[in-house]
Amino acid sequence: MSSKDNAGSARLTWPKVLLASVVVPPLGLVLSWLLPWKTGTAKRAAGFVGRLALSGGLVILTLVYAVALGVLHVEMSGAGWRPIFTWHDPKKDQEALEKHRVEQRALVEPAPATAIPSPSLTVLKEPDKTTPEASGRTWTDFRGPNRLGHYTEGSILTSWPSDGLKPIWRQPIGGGYASFVVANGKAFTIEQRRADEVVVAYNVANGRELWTHGWPAHFEEAMGGNGPRATPVWDEGRLYALGATGEFHVLDADSGKLLWSKNILSENGAENIIWGMANAPLIVDDKVIVTPGGNSGNSIVAYDKRSGQRLWSALNDNAAYTSPMVATLAGQRQLVVVTGTRITGVTVEEGKLLWDFPWVTMQEINSAQPIATDANHLFVSAGYDHGSVLLEISAAGSSLSARPVWESKTMKNRFNSSVLFEGHIYGFDEGIFACIDSRTGERKWKGGRYGYGQALLAGQHILILTESGDLVLLRATPERHIEVAHSPAIDGKTWNHPAIAGGILLVRNAREMAAFRIGS
Repeated sequence: MSSKDNAGSARLTWPKVLLASVVVPPLGLVLSWLLPWKTGTAKRAAGFVGRLALSGGLVILTLVYAVALGVLHVEMSGAGWRPIFTWHDPKKDQEALEKHRVEQRALVEPAPATAIPSPSLTVLKEPDKTTPEASGRTWTDFRGPNRLGHYTEGSILTSWPSDGLKPIWRQPIGGGYASFVVANGKAFTIEQRRADEVVVAYNVANGRELWTHGWPAHFEEAMGGNGPRATPVWDEGRLYALGATGEFHVLDADSGKLLWSKNILSENGAENIIWGMANAPLIVDDKVIVTPGGNSGNSIVAYDKRSGQRLWSALNDNAAYTSPMVATLAGQRQLVVVTGTRITGVTVEEGKLLWDFPWVTMQEINSAQPIATDANHLFVSAGYDHGSVLLEISAAGSSLSARPVWESKTMKNRFNSSVLFEGHIYGFDEGIFACIDSRTGERKWKGGRYGYGQALLAGQHILILTESGDLVLLRATPERHIEVAHSPAIDGKTWNHPAIAGGILLVRNAREMAAFRIGS
């Protein structure tokens, strides 16, 4: 080394490196390894360990600076502790969405001004031609018919191109975790667009936005993320949409015109739960059922689905994130509602409690849908190391009772509901997919790290939308984990449930949506 090099090294000192590290961490990282090394094996080893520790700290500090400056953005994964770093800027995503819709509108003839019911509503004339597959009405509820997550309309493609499925269309979308429902060639969802929650209707065939209806609301939550969570429900030409802050709007599904609305939290004296209202409304007979929670006898509320008139209310439980469902158990048709602290069955007609079973989980996080495995048994699961239970519902005179057949930690659904096929339950045991025997709880296999994604059953296959936005097809067999096909789909963290109607698969997350032809 020349005398000039020695002089340069001498001028580089630890105080200078530490100062550079605080001001510009990447520069400090480089300079720390350019410092002169002390002589002696022990001293050089100690110096190496020290520089390695400093490097780790500077990498973390660099990430902190990048996030603080808005260069890098961070989200939490479904694991709850692992951050997901992304270059996607939510503000730029919103700008891209708005620009896309302006360009899209320019290609479609606008409807007459008289067809616009309110300032919050934008209506576009729907293109006359839609694909025959898009006209089905088979996916009008959260997770499809009876909320089971089963696509039964026909078979699906099981042989996918080596480079993946080709989208029919792909485009930006607003934030949130809702899924789609589909009716009469339209797909409906709810999104966060700047300071508003917005219900949107899309043409399934080409993705064109047909109408929007919004209201001021912006639910923010650092761990789970921002935006609405609950999937709208279609029934007899009406769309029932619940926002994360309790705003409940019933719309004409063809035009988006508001029919009636209310805030289910303020009306029922309930406070919002930590991660916001995520429980989809339920249509049963002439009623729409919502679960605001609270301790004023208004935990479960039934309204007339046409007028919004209050019909009955029941229980004093805090709300969970699980959507109510209808099931016939022990010979009685009933509402199955998972609250913050228990599993319950109540009558459809008046909300009378039929049976209950304690279900106390961490921070009352009950998010996965129950499954009626047969005429007398109900499967319920929760994550965060809680596990699952199979309840037997029995008639005892004029009342019903619930007893556990088995309890196990072989399946722990966090916010990822399972599906039932031929006596076996397939679902996410935390972040790894698994299969268990529904009658015993015995694990058959566990394999496939798809993050905290979502699953649907289609024929003899399971379609998974992974947490990273990929599509995976598995064979529904208890023998072993068999992956049949894999395809990229959308970009970014994806917790939203997929939907299938008329052979068209619809997927979305907080920034992108896409449609694929999946019917065979």
